[in-house]
Amino acid sequence: MQDLWLSFQQLMDPEYLLSHGGFYIVVLIVFAETGLFFGFFLPGDYLLFLAGLFCALGKIDVDIVTMYFGILGAGILGNFTGYWFGYRTGPVLFKRKDSLLFKRKYVIMAEEFYQKYGGTALIIGRFVPIVRTFAPIFAGVVKLNFRKFIFYNVAGALLWVSLLTLTGYFLGVKFPAIINYVEYIIVGLIVIAFLPIVIALLKRWLKNRKKETNKTNSNNSNVN
Repeated sequence: MQDLWLSFQQLMDPEYLLSHGGFYIVVLIVFAETGLFFGFFLPGDYLLFLAGLFCALGKIDVDIVTMYFGILGAGILGNFTGYWFGYRTGPVLFKRKDSLLFKRKYVIMAEEFYQKYGGTALIIGRFVPIVRTFAPIFAGVVKLNFRKFIFYNVAGALLWVSLLTLTGYFLGVKFPAIINYVEYIIVGLIVIAFLPIVIALLKRWLKNRKKETNKTNSNNSNVN
């Protein structure tokens, strides 16, 4: 059990993944997180940032061009896989029972996000954990026009990978000492990434509480 927990911790540690798995493990994780429903727990934003940073500092045996296009390709193919999965499973996905690697509430969260932003959810959602995984799946469920999906998929991947990976790379080139503060950077990126989810959950909680309060007041009025 201890070995299993250690393996999970290593899987969630981007520095360990980059140092021991290198380019191929980064590409695999990006592919899984952007298209496979069980990939929602994997590190995303800060992994891309550190991948660029490690390339700049020579801590990984691959150049930035290879890393950039490898991550970009994995992100695009991941979304295509998610779309295909959602297209094939359809509404059945909403009836699937919760398990260790699947949570129905995350599908519902992606649905609400998609209904709010439409196809652009595939672009905005790239920067939001969980939504990044389930948005392309839901796009397949609702059978979004495939040409539109291709556009949103590629545009979102370009923006996501360019902003995070290249920012990490250029900061590493300009300020090599930034590696000494990598823990703080990771924490900051996690906070920024999960902030929209926290706000959405808070709004949902307040909305449900308001409904319950109104229902209680209505019942009391009927009794009186």
